[in-house]
Amino acid sequence: MNDFIKKNIKNLKPSSTLAINEKTKKLSKKGDRVFNFGFGQSPFPIPEKIVSTLRDNADKKDYLPMQGLQELREAISLYLKKRTGVNYSKENIIVTPGSKEAMLLMHVAFNGEIILPTSSWVSYEPQAQIAHNKVHWLETSRENNWFPTASELEKKIKSIGTKNIILILNSPNNPSGTRCGNLKEISEVCKKYNINILSDEIYTDLTFNNNYDSISKFYPERTFVSGGLSKWCGAGGWRLGFLAVPKNLSEFFNAIKTLASESYSTVNSPVQYAAVEAYKGDYKDYILNTNKILKLVGNYVYNNLKSNKILINPPQGAFYLMPEFLNSKFNSSAEMCESILKDTGVALLPGSDFGFKSNKMLARLSYTDFDGKIFLENISGSKKLDDELIKKYAPNVVEGTRRLSEWSKSL
Repeated sequence: MNDFIKKNIKNLKPSSTLAINEKTKKLSKKGDRVFNFGFGQSPFPIPEKIVSTLRDNADKKDYLPMQGLQELREAISLYLKKRTGVNYSKENIIVTPGSKEAMLLMHVAFNGEIILPTSSWVSYEPQAQIAHNKVHWLETSRENNWFPTASELEKKIKSIGTKNIILILNSPNNPSGTRCGNLKEISEVCKKYNINILSDEIYTDLTFNNNYDSISKFYPERTFVSGGLSKWCGAGGWRLGFLAVPKNLSEFFNAIKTLASESYSTVNSPVQYAAVEAYKGDYKDYILNTNKILKLVGNYVYNNLKSNKILINPPQGAFYLMPEFLNSKFNSSAEMCESILKDTGVALLPGSDFGFKSNKMLARLSYTDFDGKIFLENISGSKKLDDELIKKYAPNVVEGTRRLSEWSKSL
Protein backbone atom coordinates (compact mmCIF):
# COMPACT_ATOMS: atom_id res chain seq x y z
CA MET A 1 0.00 0.00 0.00
CA ASN A 2 3.07 2.27 0.03
CA ASP A 3 2.30 3.55 -3.46
CA PHE A 4 -1.46 3.90 -2.91
CA ILE A 5 -1.19 7.67 -2.26
CA LYS A 6 0.39 10.00 -4.83
CA LYS A 7 3.76 11.36 -3.77
CA ASN A 8 2.67 14.99 -4.06
CA ILE A 9 -0.25 14.31 -1.69
CA LYS A 10 1.41 12.00 0.81
CA ASN A 11 3.34 14.69 2.69
CA LEU A 12 0.47 17.17 2.87
CA LYS A 13 -0.92 17.89 6.32
CA PRO A 14 -4.41 19.18 7.20
CA SER A 15 -4.89 22.94 7.00
CA SER A 16 -3.33 24.44 10.13
CA THR A 17 -6.08 27.05 10.48
CA LEU A 18 -8.78 24.39 10.61
CA ALA A 19 -6.61 22.22 12.87
CA ILE A 20 -6.10 24.97 15.48
CA ASN A 21 -9.84 25.63 15.56
CA GLU A 22 -10.54 21.95 16.25
CA LYS A 23 -7.81 21.85 18.89
CA THR A 24 -9.15 24.88 20.78
CA LYS A 25 -12.67 23.43 20.70
CA LYS A 26 -11.42 20.16 22.22
CA LEU A 27 -9.51 22.01 24.95
CA SER A 28 -12.55 24.16 25.74
CA LYS A 29 -14.73 21.06 25.91
CA LYS A 30 -12.33 19.63 28.49
CA GLY A 31 -12.85 22.72 30.62
CA ASP A 32 -9.62 24.53 29.78
CA ARG A 33 -9.82 28.27 29.26
CA VAL A 34 -8.58 28.92 25.75
CA PHE A 35 -8.19 32.23 23.95
CA ASN A 36 -8.79 31.42 20.29
CA PHE A 37 -6.35 33.77 18.57
CA GLY A 38 -5.52 31.05 16.06
CA PHE A 39 -8.59 30.83 13.82
CA GLY A 40 -9.35 33.61 11.33
CA GLN A 41 -13.13 33.87 11.25
CA SER A 42 -15.31 36.97 11.16
CA PRO A 43 -16.97 37.47 14.56
CA PHE A 44 -19.85 39.45 13.09
CA PRO A 45 -23.35 38.27 12.14
CA ILE A 46 -24.43 38.15 8.51
CA PRO A 47 -26.65 41.17 7.75
CA GLU A 48 -30.27 40.20 8.41
CA LYS A 49 -31.57 41.08 4.93
CA ILE A 50 -29.08 38.65 3.38
CA VAL A 51 -30.13 35.94 5.85
CA SER A 52 -33.82 36.53 5.12
CA THR A 53 -33.10 36.27 1.38
CA LEU A 54 -31.55 32.86 2.04
CA ARG A 55 -34.68 31.81 3.95
CA ASP A 56 -36.93 33.03 1.15
CA ASN A 57 -35.00 30.92 -1.35
CA ALA A 58 -34.59 27.77 0.73
CA ASP A 59 -36.97 25.95 -1.63
CA LYS A 60 -34.68 26.49 -4.63
CA LYS A 61 -33.63 22.90 -5.23
CA ASP A 62 -32.64 22.79 -8.90
CA TYR A 63 -29.09 22.89 -10.20
CA LEU A 64 -28.05 26.38 -11.25
CA PRO A 65 -25.70 27.02 -14.20
CA MET A 66 -22.21 25.65 -13.61
CA GLN A 67 -20.67 29.13 -13.97
CA GLY A 68 -23.10 30.57 -11.43
CA LEU A 69 -26.41 32.40 -11.39
CA GLN A 70 -26.33 35.11 -14.08
CA GLU A 71 -27.80 37.76 -11.79
CA LEU A 72 -25.10 36.99 -9.22
CA ARG A 73 -22.28 37.21 -11.75
CA GLU A 74 -23.70 40.55 -12.92
CA ALA A 75 -23.78 41.78 -9.31
CA ILE A 76 -20.16 40.69 -8.71
CA SER A 77 -19.09 42.38 -11.95
CA LEU A 78 -20.68 45.65 -10.81
CA TYR A 79 -19.18 45.26 -7.32
CA LEU A 80 -15.68 44.98 -8.81
CA LYS A 81 -16.26 47.84 -11.27
CA LYS A 82 -17.34 50.20 -8.47
CA ARG A 83 -14.33 49.34 -6.33
CA THR A 84 -11.56 49.01 -8.91
CA GLY A 85 -12.80 50.69 -12.08
CA VAL A 86 -12.00 47.46 -13.95
CA ASN A 87 -14.67 45.77 -16.05
CA TYR A 88 -14.68 42.02 -15.42
CA SER A 89 -17.78 41.02 -17.37
CA LYS A 90 -20.22 38.41 -16.07
CA GLU A 91 -18.99 36.09 -18.83
CA ASN A 92 -15.52 36.11 -17.24
CA ILE A 93 -16.64 35.38 -13.68
CA ILE A 94 -17.24 31.97 -12.14
CA VAL A 95 -19.00 31.40 -8.81
CA THR A 96 -17.29 28.79 -6.62
CA PRO A 97 -17.90 27.08 -3.25
CA GLY A 98 -15.58 29.52 -1.48
CA SER A 99 -12.63 31.46 -2.89
CA LYS A 100 -10.37 28.62 -1.73
CA GLU A 101 -11.91 26.36 -4.37
CA ALA A 102 -11.51 29.10 -6.98
CA MET A 103 -7.78 29.23 -6.31
CA LEU A 104 -7.45 25.45 -6.35
CA LEU A 105 -9.07 25.35 -9.81
CA MET A 106 -6.55 27.95 -10.98
CA HIS A 107 -3.63 25.92 -9.67
CA VAL A 108 -4.87 22.71 -11.29
CA ALA A 109 -5.42 24.38 -14.68
CA PHE A 110 -2.17 26.36 -14.63
CA ASN A 111 0.97 24.95 -16.24
CA GLY A 112 3.76 26.95 -14.66
CA GLU A 113 5.38 28.10 -11.44
CA ILE A 114 4.24 30.18 -8.47
CA ILE A 115 5.84 33.08 -6.63
CA LEU A 116 4.73 33.36 -3.01
CA PRO A 117 5.89 36.29 -0.89
CA THR A 118 6.41 35.59 2.79
CA SER A 119 3.98 36.02 4.45
CA SER A 120 1.39 33.96 2.55
CA TRP A 121 -1.84 32.24 3.55
CA VAL A 122 -1.41 28.62 4.65
CA SER A 123 -3.18 27.00 1.68
CA TYR A 124 -1.38 28.64 -1.27
CA GLU A 125 1.63 26.32 -1.16
CA PRO A 126 -0.30 23.04 -0.54
CA GLN A 127 -2.64 23.86 -3.43
CA ALA A 128 0.35 24.42 -5.71
CA GLN A 129 1.78 21.11 -4.51
CA ILE A 130 -1.48 19.32 -5.29
CA ALA A 131 -1.29 20.72 -8.83
CA HIS A 132 2.45 19.97 -9.29
CA ASN A 133 3.26 23.68 -9.61
CA LYS A 134 6.70 24.57 -8.26
CA VAL A 135 6.71 27.29 -5.58
CA HIS A 136 9.37 29.99 -5.30
CA TRP A 137 9.33 31.76 -1.94
CA LEU A 138 10.13 35.47 -2.03
CA GLU A 139 11.52 36.78 1.25
CA THR A 140 9.99 40.02 2.53
CA SER A 141 10.73 42.31 5.46
CA ARG A 142 8.85 43.99 8.28
CA GLU A 143 10.11 47.36 7.01
CA ASN A 144 8.09 46.93 3.79
CA ASN A 145 4.99 45.63 5.62
CA TRP A 146 5.81 42.01 4.69
CA PHE A 147 5.33 42.68 0.96
CA PRO A 148 8.03 42.50 -1.73
CA THR A 149 9.67 45.59 -3.15
CA ALA A 150 9.70 45.96 -6.93
CA SER A 151 13.45 45.24 -7.07
CA GLU A 152 13.11 42.11 -4.91
CA LEU A 153 10.35 40.82 -7.18
CA GLU A 154 12.33 41.55 -10.35
CA LYS A 155 15.36 39.73 -8.96
CA LYS A 156 13.23 36.67 -8.16
CA ILE A 157 11.62 36.64 -11.62
CA LYS A 158 15.05 36.79 -13.29
CA SER A 159 16.28 33.89 -11.17
CA ILE A 160 13.36 31.71 -12.29
CA GLY A 161 13.83 32.36 -15.99
CA THR A 162 11.34 32.55 -18.83
CA LYS A 163 8.49 30.38 -17.60
CA ASN A 164 4.78 30.80 -17.06
CA ILE A 165 4.53 32.44 -13.63
CA ILE A 166 1.72 33.46 -11.29
CA LEU A 167 2.46 35.85 -8.44
CA ILE A 168 -0.06 35.56 -5.60
CA LEU A 169 -0.79 38.75 -3.66
CA ASN A 170 -3.13 39.16 -0.70
CA SER A 171 -3.77 42.67 0.66
CA PRO A 172 -4.81 43.25 3.40
CA ASN A 173 -2.67 40.31 4.26
CA ASN A 174 -3.31 37.08 6.08
CA PRO A 175 -1.30 36.57 8.34
CA SER A 176 0.21 40.03 8.93
CA GLY A 177 -2.83 42.35 8.82
CA THR A 178 -0.80 44.82 6.73
CA ARG A 179 -1.58 46.42 3.37
CA CYS A 180 0.60 46.55 0.27
CA GLY A 181 1.68 50.13 -0.37
CA ASN A 182 3.50 49.55 -3.66
CA LEU A 183 0.93 47.82 -5.87
CA LYS A 184 1.66 50.09 -8.83
CA GLU A 185 5.42 49.37 -8.70
CA ILE A 186 4.78 45.62 -8.45
CA SER A 187 2.38 45.79 -11.41
CA GLU A 188 5.03 47.53 -13.53
CA VAL A 189 7.52 44.73 -12.91
CA CYS A 190 4.87 42.13 -13.74
CA LYS A 191 4.01 43.96 -16.97
CA LYS A 192 7.66 44.05 -17.95
CA TYR A 193 7.99 40.26 -17.67
CA ASN A 194 4.41 39.23 -18.59
CA ILE A 195 3.82 37.79 -15.12
CA ASN A 196 0.27 36.79 -14.17
CA ILE A 197 -1.14 37.88 -10.81
CA LEU A 198 -3.72 36.25 -8.60
CA SER A 199 -5.07 39.03 -6.40
CA ASP A 200 -6.70 37.39 -3.40
CA GLU A 201 -9.15 40.11 -2.35
CA ILE A 202 -11.08 38.24 0.33
CA TYR A 203 -10.14 40.93 2.91
CA THR A 204 -10.11 43.97 0.65
CA ASP A 205 -13.32 45.46 2.08
CA LEU A 206 -11.76 45.20 5.54
CA THR A 207 -9.27 48.08 5.29
CA PHE A 208 -9.01 50.55 8.13
CA ASN A 209 -8.65 53.57 5.84
CA ASN A 210 -11.78 52.41 3.96
CA ASN A 211 -9.96 52.23 0.62
CA TYR A 212 -10.37 49.20 -1.63
CA ASP A 213 -6.88 48.37 -2.92
CA SER A 214 -6.58 46.16 -5.99
CA ILE A 215 -3.59 45.65 -8.25
CA SER A 216 -6.10 45.04 -11.07
CA LYS A 217 -6.41 48.85 -11.34
CA PHE A 218 -2.87 48.96 -12.72
CA TYR A 219 -2.64 45.62 -14.56
CA PRO A 220 -6.11 44.34 -15.52
CA GLU A 221 -4.92 42.38 -18.56
CA ARG A 222 -3.18 39.69 -16.47
CA THR A 223 -4.76 39.99 -13.01
CA PHE A 224 -7.14 37.34 -11.72
CA VAL A 225 -9.29 38.46 -8.79
CA SER A 226 -10.71 36.10 -6.19
CA GLY A 227 -13.14 37.05 -3.45
CA GLY A 228 -16.18 35.89 -1.54
CA LEU A 229 -18.58 36.34 1.36
CA SER A 230 -16.63 34.79 4.23
CA LYS A 231 -14.81 37.84 5.62
CA TRP A 232 -16.64 41.12 4.89
CA CYS A 233 -20.07 39.47 5.15
CA GLY A 234 -19.35 37.04 7.99
CA ALA A 235 -20.60 34.09 5.93
CA GLY A 236 -17.62 31.73 6.01
CA GLY A 237 -19.78 28.65 6.49
CA TRP A 238 -21.93 29.46 3.47
CA ARG A 239 -18.96 28.72 1.18
CA LEU A 240 -19.47 31.18 -1.65
CA GLY A 241 -16.61 32.71 -3.59
CA PHE A 242 -15.77 33.83 -7.09
CA LEU A 243 -12.95 34.13 -9.57
CA ALA A 244 -12.79 36.94 -12.15
CA VAL A 245 -10.56 36.22 -15.15
CA PRO A 246 -9.09 38.71 -17.67
CA LYS A 247 -11.08 38.55 -20.92
CA ASN A 248 -7.95 37.90 -23.01
CA LEU A 249 -7.36 34.60 -21.15
CA SER A 250 -10.50 32.87 -22.38
CA GLU A 251 -8.81 29.53 -23.15
CA PHE A 252 -7.53 29.31 -19.57
CA PHE A 253 -10.97 30.28 -18.26
CA ASN A 254 -12.56 27.51 -20.33
CA ALA A 255 -10.22 25.03 -18.65
CA ILE A 256 -11.28 26.29 -15.21
CA LYS A 257 -14.95 25.92 -16.15
CA THR A 258 -14.34 22.37 -17.32
CA LEU A 259 -12.68 21.52 -14.00
CA ALA A 260 -15.64 23.03 -12.15
CA SER A 261 -18.11 21.00 -14.18
CA GLU A 262 -16.22 17.79 -13.39
CA SER A 263 -15.86 18.48 -9.66
CA TYR A 264 -18.45 20.44 -7.65
CA SER A 265 -20.83 20.99 -10.64
CA THR A 266 -22.47 24.10 -9.19
CA VAL A 267 -22.70 26.11 -5.97
CA ASN A 268 -25.54 25.73 -3.44
CA SER A 269 -28.63 27.32 -5.02
CA PRO A 270 -30.21 29.15 -2.02
CA VAL A 271 -26.83 30.64 -1.08
CA GLN A 272 -26.35 32.02 -4.59
CA TYR A 273 -29.71 33.83 -4.41
CA ALA A 274 -28.73 35.27 -1.03
CA ALA A 275 -25.37 36.34 -2.47
CA VAL A 276 -27.17 38.43 -5.09
CA GLU A 277 -28.57 40.51 -2.24
CA ALA A 278 -25.12 40.67 -0.59
CA TYR A 279 -23.45 42.05 -3.71
CA LYS A 280 -26.31 44.26 -4.92
CA GLY A 281 -27.45 45.64 -1.56
CA ASP A 282 -26.09 48.66 0.28
CA TYR A 283 -24.00 47.42 3.21
CA LYS A 284 -21.67 50.39 3.56
CA ASP A 285 -22.74 51.09 7.14
CA TYR A 286 -22.30 47.44 8.12
CA ILE A 287 -18.78 47.36 6.63
CA LEU A 288 -17.93 50.76 8.15
CA ASN A 289 -19.01 49.68 11.64
CA THR A 290 -17.31 46.28 11.52
CA ASN A 291 -14.11 47.98 10.35
CA LYS A 292 -14.35 50.50 13.21
CA ILE A 293 -14.55 47.66 15.72
CA LEU A 294 -11.73 45.66 14.11
CA LYS A 295 -9.50 48.72 13.98
CA LEU A 296 -10.24 49.52 17.63
CA VAL A 297 -9.58 45.96 18.82
CA GLY A 298 -6.53 45.52 16.57
CA ASN A 299 -4.93 48.71 17.85
CA TYR A 300 -5.64 47.68 21.44
CA VAL A 301 -3.78 44.39 20.96
CA TYR A 302 -0.96 46.11 19.08
CA ASN A 303 -0.46 48.80 21.72
CA ASN A 304 -0.49 46.26 24.55
CA LEU A 305 1.94 43.82 22.91
CA LYS A 306 4.62 46.02 21.32
CA SER A 307 7.64 46.09 23.58
CA ASN A 308 11.35 45.38 23.68
CA LYS A 309 10.39 41.68 23.62
CA ILE A 310 7.85 41.80 20.78
CA LEU A 311 8.21 43.42 17.35
CA ILE A 312 4.88 44.02 15.63
CA ASN A 313 3.49 46.14 12.79
CA PRO A 314 0.31 48.17 13.42
CA PRO A 315 -2.93 46.71 12.01
CA GLN A 316 -4.11 48.08 8.67
CA GLY A 317 -6.84 45.64 7.66
CA ALA A 318 -8.35 42.16 7.95
CA PHE A 319 -8.21 40.94 11.59
CA TYR A 320 -4.64 39.76 12.11
CA LEU A 321 -1.36 40.80 13.68
CA MET A 322 1.98 39.05 13.34
CA PRO A 323 4.11 39.48 16.46
CA GLU A 324 7.77 38.46 16.45
CA PHE A 325 9.11 37.34 19.82
CA LEU A 326 12.71 38.32 20.51
CA ASN A 327 15.37 36.44 22.49
CA SER A 328 13.33 33.28 22.18
CA LYS A 329 14.51 30.09 23.85
CA PHE A 330 12.78 27.85 21.33
CA ASN A 331 14.07 25.95 18.30
CA SER A 332 11.08 26.72 16.11
CA SER A 333 8.01 28.95 15.96
CA ALA A 334 5.83 25.82 16.16
CA GLU A 335 7.51 24.81 19.43
CA MET A 336 7.05 28.36 20.72
CA CYS A 337 3.32 28.40 19.91
CA GLU A 338 2.85 25.05 21.65
CA SER A 339 4.52 26.50 24.75
CA ILE A 340 2.38 29.66 24.61
CA LEU A 341 -0.80 27.56 24.43
CA LYS A 342 0.31 25.37 27.33
CA ASP A 343 1.49 28.26 29.53
CA THR A 344 -1.18 30.88 28.80
CA GLY A 345 -4.12 29.26 27.01
CA VAL A 346 -3.56 31.57 24.02
CA ALA A 347 -3.80 29.74 20.69
CA LEU A 348 -1.63 31.15 17.89
CA LEU A 349 -0.36 29.81 14.58
CA PRO A 350 3.41 29.63 13.97
CA GLY A 351 5.05 31.76 11.29
CA SER A 352 6.41 28.60 9.65
CA ASP A 353 2.85 27.84 8.48
CA PHE A 354 2.99 31.03 6.38
CA GLY A 355 6.28 30.53 4.55
CA PHE A 356 8.74 31.82 7.13
CA LYS A 357 11.78 29.86 8.25
CA SER A 358 10.98 27.84 11.35
CA ASN A 359 13.69 29.56 13.42
CA LYS A 360 12.07 32.97 12.95
CA MET A 361 9.86 33.42 16.03
CA LEU A 362 6.80 34.80 14.28
CA ALA A 363 3.19 33.93 15.01
CA ARG A 364 -0.17 34.85 13.54
CA LEU A 365 -2.66 36.36 15.95
CA SER A 366 -6.35 36.67 15.03
CA TYR A 367 -8.08 39.19 17.33
CA THR A 368 -11.63 37.94 16.70
CA ASP A 369 -12.36 36.07 19.93
CA PHE A 370 -15.41 38.17 20.81
CA ASP A 371 -19.15 38.32 20.11
CA GLY A 372 -19.41 40.62 17.13
CA LYS A 373 -23.21 40.78 17.26
CA ILE A 374 -23.26 42.26 20.77
CA PHE A 375 -20.36 44.60 19.97
CA LEU A 376 -22.13 45.90 16.84
CA GLU A 377 -25.40 46.45 18.70
CA ASN A 378 -23.64 48.57 21.30
CA ILE A 379 -21.68 50.93 19.09
CA SER A 380 -24.62 52.26 17.08
CA GLY A 381 -24.84 55.95 17.87
CA SER A 382 -21.74 55.79 20.06
CA LYS A 383 -19.74 58.99 19.77
CA LYS A 384 -16.61 57.53 21.28
CA LEU A 385 -14.97 54.19 20.63
CA ASP A 386 -12.41 53.53 23.32
CA ASP A 387 -10.70 50.80 25.32
CA GLU A 388 -13.61 50.64 27.78
CA LEU A 389 -15.77 49.22 25.00
CA ILE A 390 -13.16 46.55 24.31
CA LYS A 391 -12.97 45.59 27.97
CA LYS A 392 -16.76 45.29 28.06
CA TYR A 393 -17.44 43.54 24.75
CA ALA A 394 -14.16 41.74 23.98
CA PRO A 395 -12.98 40.47 27.39
CA ASN A 396 -11.28 37.38 25.92
CA VAL A 397 -9.16 39.57 23.66
CA VAL A 398 -8.20 41.75 26.63
CA GLU A 399 -7.29 38.82 28.89
CA GLY A 400 -5.53 36.83 26.15
CA THR A 401 -3.45 39.88 25.22
CA ARG A 402 -2.54 40.45 28.87
CA ARG A 403 -1.41 36.84 29.29
CA LEU A 404 0.63 36.93 26.08
CA SER A 405 2.32 40.17 27.13
CA GLU A 406 3.17 38.74 30.56
CA TRP A 407 4.49 35.54 28.99
CA SER A 408 6.82 37.51 26.69
CA LYS A 409 8.54 39.08 29.71
CA SER A 410 9.98 35.68 30.58
CA LEU A 411 11.96 35.53 27.32
